Amino acid sequence: MKTVGFKAPKYVGDPINAVKIFNEKEADELIVLDIDATSQGSEPNYKLIAQLAVECRMPLCYGGGVKTADHARRIVGLGVEKVAISSGAIENPQIISSIAGAIGNQSVVVILDVARAASGEGYEVWTHNGRRKTGKLVHELALKMEELGAGELVVNSIDQDGSMTGYDLNLALSLRRVTRLPMTVLGGAGSLADIRELIIGCGVVGAAAGSLFVFKGPYRAVLINYPGYEEKKAILGIAPDRPGSAVLSRDEQPCQ
Repeated sequence: MKTVGFKAPKYVGDPINAVKIFNEKEADELIVLDIDATSQGSEPNYKLIAQLAVECRMPLCYGGGVKTADHARRIVGLGVEKVAISSGAIENPQIISSIAGAIGNQSVVVILDVARAASGEGYEVWTHNGRRKTGKLVHELALKMEELGAGELVVNSIDQDGSMTGYDLNLALSLRRVTRLPMTVLGGAGSLADIRELIIGCGVVGAAAGSLFVFKGPYRAVLINYPGYEEKKAILGIAPDRPGSAVLSRDEQPCQ
């Protein structure tokens, strides 16, 4: 399913079939999130996870309903490289350390779903598919998750979700300056130029996308797509005829 502002979910297709297509497209990494698990109070769907892991030929991250170290250990045992935690980490932050001890820091991903605060100052974190306000600021939580042993951070903009109007660069830049964790930005990508703008602004950062890779054209027809090797080199500013050489101008150099 794909949403806009965490609402109006649109059917995209069978997840196993989608994984097979992304395999053919040679996607770099795949994040699969069960958006109903937490709101329905259910455990991870281990049967589906096992099927995904068998089919997936790229690093796979799974999230949804993960509340204990045993959940995470079982998911990794099925062949998943990374386990994502969202509401569980906010309701019980110590679970981060517990899961990191069970499967290793490098496999613990914390996803923070954020929206601009009503006051206009800062960004607040939401849970339960964007329906429950935590009252916590994203920068404070990011630092706390880092201290507790998270290995990676995914910041997901509710405001930009499904808009295809570009990433929230202010959010990305401000978080990049406060945390040393590997960070992936999600929400708003509508073109490869948006990905390039994010990387130019933030430097080494993950650029995740949903709508960009499953919709095509002005009518947003469902068509799974992914940039090829040369397109990705162009995003990174690498000249196609000179492998490894950057073509970013001095004014475009990523911030430190």
